[in-house]
Amino acid sequence: MTGAADRVFTNGRVHTLTDSPSRAEAVAVRDGAIVRVGSAYETAFLEGVDTDVVDLEDRVLLPGFVDAHTHLALVGHYLVDADLSPAATPAECVDRLRAVGDAREEWILGFGYDESAWDDRRYLTSRDLDAVSDERPVAAFREDLHLVSLNSVAFERVREAVRDENVHTRNGGPTGVVTEAGTDAVWEAVGLTRSAARDLLRAAQARAHEVGVTTVHDMVRRRPIPRAYHDLARAGDLTLRVRLNYWDDYLDAVEATGLAPNHGSDRLRVGAIKTYCDGSIGSRTAKLSAPYADAEESDAGEGDAAGQWLRDPDALRAFADRVDDAGLQAAVHAIGDEAIGATLDGFVETDGTARHRIEHAEVLTDPLVERLGASDLVVSAQPNFLKWARDDGLYDRRLGRDRRQATNRFRDLLDAGADLAFGSDCMPLDPLFGIQQAVTAPGTGQQLSVTEAVRAYTRGGAYAGFDEDRLGTVDVGQRADFTVLERSPWAVTDAEIGEINVAMTVIDGEIVYDGR
Repeated sequence: MTGAADRVFTNGRVHTLTDSPSRAEAVAVRDGAIVRVGSAYETAFLEGVDTDVVDLEDRVLLPGFVDAHTHLALVGHYLVDADLSPAATPAECVDRLRAVGDAREEWILGFGYDESAWDDRRYLTSRDLDAVSDERPVAAFREDLHLVSLNSVAFERVREAVRDENVHTRNGGPTGVVTEAGTDAVWEAVGLTRSAARDLLRAAQARAHEVGVTTVHDMVRRRPIPRAYHDLARAGDLTLRVRLNYWDDYLDAVEATGLAPNHGSDRLRVGAIKTYCDGSIGSRTAKLSAPYADAEESDAGEGDAAGQWLRDPDALRAFADRVDDAGLQAAVHAIGDEAIGATLDGFVETDGTARHRIEHAEVLTDPLVERLGASDLVVSAQPNFLKWARDDGLYDRRLGRDRRQATNRFRDLLDAGADLAFGSDCMPLDPLFGIQQAVTAPGTGQQLSVTEAVRAYTRGGAYAGFDEDRLGTVDVGQRADFTVLERSPWAVTDAEIGEINVAMTVIDGEIVYDGR
C-alpha cells in the first residue's frame, strides 16, 4: 500500500519542464522527494491524517531556480553595507556610503555602482569618496567587482600592493580607481572574519529564497567563506543547496586533500575550480580581438586598449591540463572574444565527462558560437547582462554597435547545440529579472522563449552541477525543490516577467520562504 505524503501542493499550475513537458495541478512529497505529479483529484489519494495540504490557489509551481554563477557573500554585503546599485549619480553614492558609515569600525564599503547608467558615465574617484570621510578608508566596488574606487586614505593603504598597470591615472596622477589584481589588495586590507562571513551568508541566503532560488553555485575566494558554509551546515542553518566552486588559489589544497567534484552532503558539495582568463567590459579589461570603441576615453594608464590577459593562453592550457588530469571540473571566466577562443583552445583535448564550464562568454563571433555548440563546455551565462545591450547602453559605448549585437547570443548558442546554464553574478540576484532580459533581448540571436529561459535557470544549472538526476524538473523521484510564483511568466507581457512576485520557495518539500 502506498504511504501517505508528508505534504501535498495542490490546485496550482505545475510546469514540470521535463523532456516531455506537461501541465499538472498538484505535487505530492514524501521524505523530501516528489512521489506524485498529476491532477488534484489523483494526488488527493496520498493525503493522510498528518499530510500538510498546501492550497496553491492557482499559483504557478516551477522547479526551484538554480543560480549557476553567484557570490553569496557579496549579496550579503549589499544587504549589510552600502547598496550602490540604485544610485543615479556619484553624489547619491556618496550619500549612501555616508549613511552606513557607522556600520563598520574602520572601512566604509559600498557595492554595485554602475556608471554606465549615469549622465556623466565616469567612475567614482578619490575626489568623490574623500567627501565620505577623510579619516577612514572608503571603498566603492563597481558592479562587476573588477574595479574598485577608493578615497585617499584607502588608496594610500593599498598603493604599495597594487601594480601600476592596475592603477588609473589622469594628468599623471592616480584617480583612486584600481582594477583586477588591485581589487585583491583591497579585499586583503578590508579582511573578513569567520563570524562576519557567517552573517553575510545568512543574510544572503534569506534574500536568495525571497527571489525563488533553491540552489547556488557559489564562486568562493575569500578564505573564511568555505569554513562559514560548513559552520552553517553543521548547525543545520544551511537551507540552500550550495555548490562550492573554489578559486584556483585553492587548487593545491584541493589536490592535496583529495576533494573531488560532487562530494559532500545533500546541501553542500564540492564544485569546480574557478579561474580568470580576462577581466570585464565595464572596466575595459575583458580581452578583445580589437580595441575598445571608447579606448581613447579611458584613464586606465598602462592598460591594453583591447583588454588584459589575467591568465594568458599558455597558462590557461596548463591549467586545463592540470585540472582535467586531476579529475576536477574547471570554470573559466572568459568574456572577450579573444579570451573565449583561448578557453576553447585550452580545453580542446580535455575529458568531456568533466563538464568543464566557460563563465560569461559575452562577446561572440559566428565561429565561436559554432565551436561552443560543438564543444563539451557548459556555457554558464548571465542573461541580466543584456541590460547593457540596449541602445546607447554600456556595450554600445565600450564595444560599438556591431559588437554589441554579438554579445550574449543565447538563441544562437542553443541553436548550435550548446549546453546553457543561467546565473546572476549578483547583477542582481534575481532569476525573474534575468529571464525577462533574455525574453526581451534586442537581437534575434540573443532572444529566448520563456520556456527556454526558465529551463536555463533550472535544468541548465542542474546539469552544470551534475544534478540533473535530482534537480531541475518536477518529476517523480526528484527532490522537492520548487519556486511558486504569483503569476505565470507565460501569461503576462514579456516586460512584466521581472515584476512577478515569488509566493513560496520550497526545498525538500519544506517551505523556506512564504511570501503569500
